[in-house]
Amino acid sequence: MHTNIVQQISELYKQHTGSEAARIEMLPQSGSDRMYFRLYEGENTCIATYNSNVTENRTFLYFTHHFAQKGISVPQILAVSGDEKIYLQTDLGSQTLLHVLEAEGPTDRVFQLFKKSVEQLAELQMKGDEGLDYQRCLTAKEFGKQAIVSDLLYFKYYFLDALKIAYDKQELMTDFEKIASALSTSSYRYFMFRDFQSRNIMVKENEVYFIDYQGGMKGAMQYDLASLLWQAKAQLTADWKQKLTEAYMLAVEKLLSEKIDRTLFLQQYEGFVLIRLLQVLGAYGFRGFFQRKAHFLSSIPQALYNLKNFLESSKPSFETNVFYNVLQQISTNENIASFQPVKAGADSPLLIKVGSFSFKKSIPSDSSDNGGGFVFDCRGIFNPGRLDAYKFLSGKDKSVIDFLEQQTKMNDFLNSVFDVVDITVEDYIKRDFSSLMISFGCTGGQHRSVYAAEQMARHLRNKYNAKVELVHHNQSNWRKPENHSS
Repeated sequence: MHTNIVQQISELYKQHTGSEAARIEMLPQSGSDRMYFRLYEGENTCIATYNSNVTENRTFLYFTHHFAQKGISVPQILAVSGDEKIYLQTDLGSQTLLHVLEAEGPTDRVFQLFKKSVEQLAELQMKGDEGLDYQRCLTAKEFGKQAIVSDLLYFKYYFLDALKIAYDKQELMTDFEKIASALSTSSYRYFMFRDFQSRNIMVKENEVYFIDYQGGMKGAMQYDLASLLWQAKAQLTADWKQKLTEAYMLAVEKLLSEKIDRTLFLQQYEGFVLIRLLQVLGAYGFRGFFQRKAHFLSSIPQALYNLKNFLESSKPSFETNVFYNVLQQISTNENIASFQPVKAGADSPLLIKVGSFSFKKSIPSDSSDNGGGFVFDCRGIFNPGRLDAYKFLSGKDKSVIDFLEQQTKMNDFLNSVFDVVDITVEDYIKRDFSSLMISFGCTGGQHRSVYAAEQMARHLRNKYNAKVELVHHNQSNWRKPENHSS
């Protein structure tokens, strides 16, 4: 499937530019099912998006065109395929605001980028609202009572119920109705981005640009501010939150040409902070508990700490005792700790030997006292070594990596492998075992198994801080131009 998509992208690019792309590189996927590619031609690059959900694409394209006409910083659409499943857009680089924050820390430059973001958010919401056809929205046309209840139920079904905490279900539903009724009558309703977080803000040449707003609708503007300032991964300080909230309110007042009721604005803002925190937990629960995506499971502790910090600093003015008690239960230190992946300490005796090998030779033996371990067969994945462009390369080379990630099921294969191996690794760390061996085999031990072993080693180091010994057992026999005969 990936091969066909890449070919379609290549054809669309040629139609748009009149020339072939020199290279097409698949970019890491986020939480959605959309696939992103960067196309290179000399010094020029652009981004291609593949999404089989045509309705979603149409909404994004309409919003982008509308916002661009208002002078809002969004990508420019360059070309759209006839079936509307692929579109090309300007390349805004690879640096999100979150990347910059993580790389530089809470510097003044980073604060100024956040300040630009909240000021331009006000413009997106208010100018973007002017003349926008909300009939073109992807799902709901407005974030009203029904949408708020849906977010709360999303949290209930995909996160809360998965924890098996006892509570009065009927009383909780009554509390949900109270919250939704209180917030659905909020003032200051304009365009609501819906997922305004630092991952959806690109930074290029010290300017900020917005992406992934196709889920937007009419709604309370405070929700987007809450989404950015309380993003769990960003962990902004209370001082930054206060200053950025003030900057945002000033930007809103400038566009309104009048003062806002700040007491009411902030009261409603706190309510939407809570709604957003719970919506995020619901999303993490769905992606983590039900779809078994490790990234989302590992994000749950941060999201719960965020909720805990919020509950300690403020309590929204809802008479919702059952609801509030449930939130207190899930944000205890004990519950948060239960989601933390076990880490190998500096004194952990565990050494994990990860290796690639060729089935033409033999499966590596484990000489440790423990013995055994895992052996995974990669031969069900298409072999890049069968193609002339890759036969003399290995699974460590960029072009082979791109091929395996873009045009095979290697990522699906490895995600399943990670799920199996993680169970044993966590148990071995807890029990102070000293050895585990994980081997990946393919025909020649040069492409698929090498890539898989490299990824497994990276996964174990990043997730568990584990000591890893990585060996490619057939490396001396890898095919090279000088020793190839055919």
